[in-house]
Amino acid sequence: MPLIDNAVYRDGHRVANPPTLQETFETLAEHPGGFAWIGLYRPTPDELAALVDEFGLHPLAAEDAAKGHQRAKLERYGDTLFVVLRPARYLDATEEVEFGELHVFVGTNFAVTIRHAEAPDLARVRRRLEAAPELLARGTEAVLYAVLDEVVDEYAPVLAGLENDIDEIEQQLFDGDPAVTRRIYDLAAEVMDFQRATRPLVGMFEALERGFEKYRVDLELQRYLRDVLDHVLRIVDRGEAYRQLLQNALAVHSTLVTQRQNDEMQRLTETSLRQSEEVKKISSWAAIIFAPTLIGTVYGMNFRHMPELEHPLGYPAALLAMVALAVGLYVVFKRRNWL
Repeated sequence: MPLIDNAVYRDGHRVANPPTLQETFETLAEHPGGFAWIGLYRPTPDELAALVDEFGLHPLAAEDAAKGHQRAKLERYGDTLFVVLRPARYLDATEEVEFGELHVFVGTNFAVTIRHAEAPDLARVRRRLEAAPELLARGTEAVLYAVLDEVVDEYAPVLAGLENDIDEIEQQLFDGDPAVTRRIYDLAAEVMDFQRATRPLVGMFEALERGFEKYRVDLELQRYLRDVLDHVLRIVDRGEAYRQLLQNALAVHSTLVTQRQNDEMQRLTETSLRQSEEVKKISSWAAIIFAPTLIGTVYGMNFRHMPELEHPLGYPAALLAMVALAVGLYVVFKRRNWL
């Protein structure tokens, strides 16, 4: 059902649980000084139209709430605040960050929360506020504070999950895992999405702070909101640090890949040089062996008319020529470091 929880509060206590929006409007009129907190999950156009008619919500804000897919922002329409938040949760099973969307309308006598995802757990927020009636008695701004605080608190496990992933990436880098490049890019994209969800919160809180005096926000609520802002600033700083770490990891990975390529090229060059030396040696010995073989082959032909064929010193001369030529070639190759 789109209508998740619906209650009218007065002096910090729940005084009615109307089952429908129409009964909520009627009950609210019966309790002056109270306010309604309406929790919706992907409401229908008719429900949004009823809220617009009853509370005077701006049509553009209502249209944004109906369509979803909005960036984190805070807009003020008269006495009504329209806040878009991007809650997040870390999924251990897939090691991914899942982002949701939450819209909050806050007026003098109403607070409307519209979820477009499972997170955050607004039932827990409601229980927390109902357990602190002195805080709930401060009005609809207390609901806004509690919702903001819950969304910001849920960023902590996300940061812990991202930090663990970055630690694993550092290990993969130096282990030479080929899948680390894709993981760095995927994680960098998640960190950027996280920054898009958290960075606007700083400006949103600053805008709220500028309106404290004008809209007479309770002093204690001002302290609570500033405390949440401190948490936001730390979260934003950590997100920026993670982004820088991933950029450094990518640079280190590129350096390691280049170093491995250089090492491989050096190894191939050394192998090529060794092969070249072996070729020189083989070629040298082939030439040394070929020279006497050539002489022996020529004088081994069965021709009758050959120079020095019948000379008494022909055989020793041929042997001497073979040895001399082989030794000469050996000396030449040796001086050229081929042998």
